[in-house]
Amino acid sequence: MKTFWPIFWPVFAAILAAAVVIALIASKRIILWRIVDFIIAAVFIYAGALKVLDPVQFAHDIDHYKILPWTIGVGLAFYLPWLEIFCGFALLFRLFYRGALSILTALVVVFLVATIGAKVRGLDITCGCFGHASQNWSFPAHLALDLGILTALAALCYCSVARARANASPTSMS
Repeated sequence: MKTFWPIFWPVFAAILAAAVVIALIASKRIILWRIVDFIIAAVFIYAGALKVLDPVQFAHDIDHYKILPWTIGVGLAFYLPWLEIFCGFALLFRLFYRGALSILTALVVVFLVATIGAKVRGLDITCGCFGHASQNWSFPAHLALDLGILTALAALCYCSVARARANASPTSMS
């Protein structure tokens, strides 16, 4: 079972990216976008729940990046998991949908920048994304999953804006 985890998340990222491509091709099919919504929401609810269970470990994971002071890292360790969970539920129930997409996209971008920055500085970091399940991941596995999630979030944002524009445009009556 231990050898299963290092390959699961990069494969999951590839499947997620494929789902986004399929949803883009069949952009009129709302059900495909709802499936992508559900997958992204499930990822963030799951990741947030794992971090809520062990906020001290998550604070240590944040500290390994050597970007923030310890006190701010501890505050984030207690706050960010709940934000991920609430945003995940917002995607599921379509409440504050665009706000949740914006927050999650910003979180992923910040995390990507922090991860790449840590790698460039030669830091050996543990991601902390999925608690202890992600401790032994390689850098390419982290990158693949994060880019897959970012791609899905960007596609969902684009679809949401396009849908809002289509609903707002006046229909011509001839």
